[in-house]
Amino acid sequence: MPDSPVAGPGEIPTETPTTVPHTLRELLAAGGRSFSFEFFPPKDDAAEVALWAAIRRLEPLAPLFVSVTYGAGGSTRDRTVRITARIGAETTLTPVAHLTCVGASRADLRRVVGEYAGAGVHTVLALRGDPPGGPGTAWTPHPGGLDHADDLVRLVRELGSFSVGVAAFPDGHPESPDLEQDARVLAMKADAGAEFAITQFFFTADAYFRLLERAAAHGCTIPVIPGIMPVTNVGQLERFALLSGTPVPDPMVRRLREVADDPRAVRAVGVELAEQLCRRLLDGGAPGLHFYTLNRSTATQGVFAALGLAGIPAGR
Repeated sequence: MPDSPVAGPGEIPTETPTTVPHTLRELLAAGGRSFSFEFFPPKDDAAEVALWAAIRRLEPLAPLFVSVTYGAGGSTRDRTVRITARIGAETTLTPVAHLTCVGASRADLRRVVGEYAGAGVHTVLALRGDPPGGPGTAWTPHPGGLDHADDLVRLVRELGSFSVGVAAFPDGHPESPDLEQDARVLAMKADAGAEFAITQFFFTADAYFRLLERAAAHGCTIPVIPGIMPVTNVGQLERFALLSGTPVPDPMVRRLREVADDPRAVRAVGVELAEQLCRRLLDGGAPGLHFYTLNRSTATQGVFAALGLAGIPAGR
């Protein structure tokens, strides 16, 4: 293993390793922490300008990586691939590629993986993806495609020396019968070759730590990076929570509704609540934080500043 200072709970390594780890799992195993950002693909040129403005504002925070999601039903695959490649070519950031099974044959998936590899992207987040008809509808795989995320993990690993990550669900996947099944599925993805996981956003630290306990009981010990969504809009929070099945604690809802008519106050409360959650996670030994930025920068910058992370290269 590379030489690297090992951080205690809630602490950040401040020295640069003498040997840079080649994969995210190597970095985490060496005691580093991963701080990363996620963006979603813009629907038009104006939104793409706004996305790039957010990327440039967050770039100085030196995240370990950034990622760009697919749109609903895989609808923005080409745009996602293009933006991911451009991030790698035109910024100092390291892109992680999203890849889903939605609406894609095996040949399509191999082609996309090849495009990512050609752009120098060597870490892939392998996801089944939402049903083509949208959340709440039945999942239907492509006739020539894959049915599960663990199948996709195996396909990517067969195509080259990729580091592969997967999704995890502290509050349960919307289609899962129970939380135990979620843990079993995460273990299956790890057995297929996944090296790390990133969670769906959640709002209680206990949900994250209980997921780790259930996964460990099934022999799954890959690093699980908690996904954080700082709240900037009350209506948006309630909509996202409904679509994802993520429960929002009543005290959190009450605090946000008290200031719902003041956007600045909502953002301030959202940053405060996100900071508190992040501190509990880091103090409990979480291997980093993954921020769902919603293509904005202010709230994420605020959480970083509150945690004292601004200006500290993540994991480096």
